Amino acid sequence: MLKDRHLIAPTDFTLEEIDEVLCLADKIIADPQSFSNACRGKVLASLFYEPSTRTKFSFDSAMMRLGGSTLGFSDPNTSSVAKGETVADSARTVAQYSDLIVVRHPKEGTAKLMSQNVNCPVINAGDGGHHHPTQTLTDLLTIRHYKHRLSDLTVGVCGDLKFGRTIHSLVTCLSRYKNLNFRFISPVELSMPSYVTSELKARGVEFEQTSNLEAAMPKLDILYMSRVQRERFISEEEYMRLKDFFVLTAEKMKLAKNDMIVMHPLPRVNEIATEVDNDPRAVYFEQVRLGMYARMALIMKLLGVE
Repeated sequence: MLKDRHLIAPTDFTLEEIDEVLCLADKIIADPQSFSNACRGKVLASLFYEPSTRTKFSFDSAMMRLGGSTLGFSDPNTSSVAKGETVADSARTVAQYSDLIVVRHPKEGTAKLMSQNVNCPVINAGDGGHHHPTQTLTDLLTIRHYKHRLSDLTVGVCGDLKFGRTIHSLVTCLSRYKNLNFRFISPVELSMPSYVTSELKARGVEFEQTSNLEAAMPKLDILYMSRVQRERFISEEEYMRLKDFFVLTAEKMKLAKNDMIVMHPLPRVNEIATEVDNDPRAVYFEQVRLGMYARMALIMKLLGVE
């Protein structure tokens, strides 16, 4: 049972528990109207201490489509944080009004801190460069939707692997499935952190590191693109130097398998040319829709309303 659990890191759930969420998401996709009153009377609080469009809208939409309601903020300056209130006190206060808290924060560990101070489920919607577990659920649902499996895959992740919390979460979680092979494609300056690669080595998961996207393309079942995140850089000059290191174009897509899929957590800046959008293998906008269903299923599971 997942009722009253927190989701802070992608490894908080076993593979069997993840499968529970994904199977429920499949049921919602098949007949969303049947779930339109599942969370009637329930309140979700979304506390977003840094900008977000997709994640906040996805959670708000998910809760409203389940018949529940939402409250919260998307700018901490409009909350009591501006008066000096601590994160722990904010969590304790908001928990008095809500059944579930979703938090995004630029500082690693904030969601964990909140979860230690409240008696309702807390979902980490992204903490600094650390984890983004509900994006991982979105990604797993998308992969399973198009590839019909989560094992026996060669997965390329390309772009900002150093600061990309969506990528860290996905690789950490996906590597628990059988026969996964990763291609980490990035400039040296933005390579995958050692804490991720060390874990893969310890568990015998195969991976290669390269800066050659074209060479990696023909082998991939999935290409997961990411933007170079301006907000994570101290130096504007360094950001400008690296932001266009990889750009996926229609010409490069000719190198890929006919059934490879291209994913992206969004927002896109210029790392995927708009001409790729018309390729049937580009699934990143459909990925957004599937993310809403994954969050609907997660909310139901944590609230125990199924």
